[in-house]
Amino acid sequence: MRVPSSAPSPLFLLLLALAVAGGALAALTTGAARTTGIVLLVLGGWAVALCLHEFSHALTAYRGGDESVRAKGYLTLDIRRYTDPVMSLLLPLVLLALGGIPLPGGAVWINREALRSRAVASAVALAGPLTNLALGAALTAVVATIPLPEGLAAGLSWLALVQVLAFVLNILPVPGLDGFGVIEPYLPAPARQLTNAVGLYATLALFILIISVSAVSKALFGAGFTVFAALGGDPFAAADGFREFLFWR
Repeated sequence: MRVPSSAPSPLFLLLLALAVAGGALAALTTGAARTTGIVLLVLGGWAVALCLHEFSHALTAYRGGDESVRAKGYLTLDIRRYTDPVMSLLLPLVLLALGGIPLPGGAVWINREALRSRAVASAVALAGPLTNLALGAALTAVVATIPLPEGLAAGLSWLALVQVLAFVLNILPVPGLDGFGVIEPYLPAPARQLTNAVGLYATLALFILIISVSAVSKALFGAGFTVFAALGGDPFAAADGFREFLFWR
């Protein structure tokens, strides 16, 4: 039987190219063109981050005993493999564009019975949020150590903050989020069954609270800015990127 390829998909490379093109536009232009570049940089960069987030889940599971993830195409970084395109790509990008909220995107279906231990199952859940945190730290380091044009620094700073916000949001111990997945393997079977049944509703309820209750939204963004600052991020550059990204407001 032919072994499925694990090479990066052309779609992933296209999304990466979109982010790079947006960064170049943000760096080399001013006015509306610069704003367009920041939008492309952040949307393309967030789509790339979604792929890397899910890839990290899959790679950790693969190394932890679930070899089925390779046959499912999860190791190709193809965002179409991470459930359906609407939930994995379109909806997260729309929510990010409308309100700056980094909704967790797709999902990889792991054969948990194949994983070697509960610790491995926890590591699989933790791998995605840690990837966002690592991306945020890397982008922050680039802005902090390399002299960049103002537009590019603003776009990269906001993209870095988005990664940090995704980490803070995803690490919450709410059913349906990765933070809950870290502790789930250690719960009794009845508790796991119950939380699996309500996971989608719990996640939707959380996002409704974030969107509709200002105190919840401020708490999320406050925690994100705290972590961002601890990484050495420039809050003023991130705020500039945020304003240009949501230029329509």
